[in-house]
Amino acid sequence: MELVVTPAALACFREEWAFEDGEQIRIFVRYVSGGETPFALGITRDTPQEAGLIASAGPLTFYMESKDVWFLEGNPLLVDCEGEDIVFRIGSR
Repeated sequence: MELVVTPAALACFREEWAFEDGEQIRIFVRYVSGGETPFALGITRDTPQEAGLIASAGPLTFYMESKDVWFLEGNPLLVDCEGEDIVFRIGSR
């Protein structure tokens, strides 16, 4: 398992989302519906409690708590940007 943040995503977090140097960004699993894909990933500013994955990208730190890494099923997570949107790609690098 690996957490990778692309330069495009880093630029988006800093320029479009106004994250500042030194901030910590938690990637978490959230319930979205009872359909085919009931869970999705979300982001928030937070402080790690029990980080299961962690990656530094420039001046920002990205992490997932241990309780959320099950969602990746052992695959790497790529955080990227398309336009002004942050996208998550599981199993990509």
